Order: sequence, then structure tokens, then C-alpha cells
Amino acid sequence: MQFLTAIPVYNEAPHVEGVVQEVRRYSPRILIVNDGSTDGTADILARLSGLEVLTHPVNRGYGAALISAFAYARQQDIEVLITMDCDGQHEPSRIPVLLEAIHDADIVSGSRYLRDFHQDTQAPRDRQRINREITQELNRRFGLHLTDAFCGFKAYRREALERLHITEVGWGMPLQLWVQAARLGLRIKEVGVPRLYLDPNRAFGGVLDNAEARLSYYRQVIDEAALRCPLAAFPCPPYFPTEGRCPETDCG
Repeated sequence: MQFLTAIPVYNEAPHVEGVVQEVRRYSPRILIVNDGSTDGTADILARLSGLEVLTHPVNRGYGAALISAFAYARQQDIEVLITMDCDGQHEPSRIPVLLEAIHDADIVSGSRYLRDFHQDTQAPRDRQRINREITQELNRRFGLHLTDAFCGFKAYRREALERLHITEVGWGMPLQLWVQAARLGLRIKEVGVPRLYLDPNRAFGGVLDNAEARLSYYRQVIDEAALRCPLAAFPCPPYFPTEGRCPETDCG
């Protein structure tokens, strides 16, 4: 299977080299989207050989970095795009799990709440609450059966990327993705991944550091996505959990 692993990066100088070296063990091709880093990340990337790098001159946002990764992947001769973060929350050793799971799905998404792992850490309380509320809202409104609406560790079939039209440049990008996936009838599968919060005090930045403002923003993204992608003759997507726990009660 021809696949590419894309990693959005913003000011990750302490982590990027170690993450890249670990990802190399599981992915022959690595795309870094450097989203306007100012902390020396670009210098580190320049020293690492064999990377494919896209650079945003200024920071444009998490969603914008993934939009660039999607566009790049559509231009390449690949079958599957893997996306993962660079802050140590995603274990590269799980890449083969995503690849195995996508044989009968269009999108495979990691879930930190589908099952327990011995290395799990406690999620910050406000993030867990917001994840639970937004995940349940997506499930109720769009016929999904997710347990984790926000995990960035995903695999996408090329055919799915061709049908998605993501425009949300901020942290709410995954919510626009789920609305479109539901309306397009894409096949969705979740696989369990460890819940790792190495820096529980890591901030979103600006007004989104306030939990209620963040929740309001997420709901606005969902509402706007629903308006832009109206309910048509698309069925709700099948759901293929690979490890069983109740999706309605374990999200968070």
C-alpha cells in the first residue's frame, strides 16, 4: 500500500526530531507542514534528510496545515494519507493499526476513549467535558457513532480526500470533517489509541484558552458546516468499531 504520513508542526523544536525519527520506522514517506514556526523548528527540519516539507510563511492554524496536507496528498501517487500530531500524544507504532483497519473504511480515526491502555494519562477536565459534549452532539445530529471527535491520528483513503472540501483553518477543523463525512456517507471506523497528555497545561491560544469560548466556537463550526453541506440523498455512514465499548457513554 502506498501511503504518506503528514505531520502538522508549529513551534515543536523540542519534539520534532524525535517524532520524525520514530515515524521513519513505520512510514517510508513523511510530509511535514511547518505552519509558520518561529522557534527554530525550520532549522531542525533542514538538517533532517528525506523529508517532504511544506512551509506556511506565517502561522495559519491547525486546520490550515491539514488542508495543505490534503492538497499535497491528492497530488501524489498514494492510496492512504496518515495524519498525526507532533507533540508526543500519538505513538507512531500505531500507524500499522490504522493501515490495517482502513481496508474496509474511508476514514479511520484514533479514539482515546474506545478502550483503556496501561499508559493512559488523565485528560484535562475541561477538554474531556468538551470532547464528550461535542462528540455526543455530532452523533445525535448526524447519525454518527464516534467516541472521540477530536483525535488527529487518522487514516484517509485517497477517494475520501477527493470528496472532502475542508475550509476550517482552526482547531475546529475535525468537526467540519465529521459533518461532511456523515453527509457524504463515508465509511468511518475508530481504533483505540492511548490517551497521552504529556503537557496538560498546553494552551490553545487566545480566546480559545477559555473553555466556554472554545465550546461555543466548536458549535459554530458544526452549525456552519451543516449549512454548507445540506442534508441530501446521502445515507449516514456505516460504523465499524474494531474494539467494542459503548460509543455513547465512553466519549470524552
